[in-house]
Amino acid sequence: MQEGSVTAVGIDIGTTTVKAVVAHIDETTGTPKIIGVGQAPNSGMRKGVIVNLHGPAQAIDDALGEAERMSGHQVDIATVSVNGAHILSSRTDGMVAVGTSDHEINRDDLARIEEVATLGKVPPNREILDVIPHAYKLDGQENIKDPVGMTGTRLEIDAHVISALTPYLINVQKAAETAKVDARSVVPSGIAAARAVLGEQQLENGVAVIDLGGATTSVAVYEEGDLQFVGVAPIGGNNITNDLAIGLKTDPEIAEKIKREHASAMSRKEDSGVSIKHNGDIYNFLTNEIDEVVEARLEEIFEGVQNLLKKIGRAGKLPSGVVLTGGGAELKHVTEYAKHALGLAVRIGKPSGYAGVAENIEHPAYATAVGLMLIDAERTNGSQKSKKSSMKMKDAQGFVTKLFARFKA
Repeated sequence: MQEGSVTAVGIDIGTTTVKAVVAHIDETTGTPKIIGVGQAPNSGMRKGVIVNLHGPAQAIDDALGEAERMSGHQVDIATVSVNGAHILSSRTDGMVAVGTSDHEINRDDLARIEEVATLGKVPPNREILDVIPHAYKLDGQENIKDPVGMTGTRLEIDAHVISALTPYLINVQKAAETAKVDARSVVPSGIAAARAVLGEQQLENGVAVIDLGGATTSVAVYEEGDLQFVGVAPIGGNNITNDLAIGLKTDPEIAEKIKREHASAMSRKEDSGVSIKHNGDIYNFLTNEIDEVVEARLEEIFEGVQNLLKKIGRAGKLPSGVVLTGGGAELKHVTEYAKHALGLAVRIGKPSGYAGVAENIEHPAYATAVGLMLIDAERTNGSQKSKKSSMKMKDAQGFVTKLFARFKA
């Protein structure tokens, strides 16, 4: 490892592909430098959920092995993704008495009020992934973003809770452990993708990140700088491939090639023929047949997205529009289709601005893996600071002990 840097790792466990990103984080500037990238085909998952541990464990091992060889760094801890329609987000609130009128609010008080706000409000078969405070209220003063250091007696919170079904979460952690990786934390893929492609102004204005995956489509909505909603529709790019295989009466491998090379999200005015070479044979298809199949499935995908946005009253009401990520965002003319389907401004989100082997990750399909790496860097940095603070405290305590010993002597 480079002197003055820590290593951060993100592993995106997708239904069809596992992607890994390894970076050095400069401890002084906090700037990431990409040093390793890897990917491997995945099996043993359906709609974002693990149904066979061996497949994802092997894919994690293969993707990480490629990234390790590129970086020259062995990985044993990482931040990993979780996906699936079982991920839920809900609003919650709570109140605690924090002490006398001259009591200064500290981190322990925030931890206690988060515990109170979630106690009994999340079913026992669900695990809390994160609690996102929207605002605090201290002795009647509202809309406080960070009350630490303020004085008061009664602290209230309005927060957002993200949870996942415990068995599904345990399976993700077990898959990582089987690949000899400790999951530092588990983050929904939509939230991770947003971390990689959104700017502060977008977060403040109101924006949705739509992660078009192989078997799922994740939606994360942000407004006033905070996450407002996360949801997952159980449909994705694989459904387009399967529909093409059925509609064109061809093999799924050929259908996947057609989707990647010749499919378009917007119907073409003129019908023409396209050719695909596969295992030495040439296959011919008409573009109007391809367009008909793709359009029907895209309509279903974006109808699911629109329903999620309607659920929280944000359909057509996001000033910064929509950012598309994931492998499905590479479909030709998908931004134009999404703009018409959602009635919002749409752009493709690609991780960019990184040093190192960054050319390997400047694709929408890598947004989640890069976001996981950035989250891992933040939590690693926080852990490092905590350790340093603890060491300083121990050193100070040791100095005081020695000082008193001298006086006693």
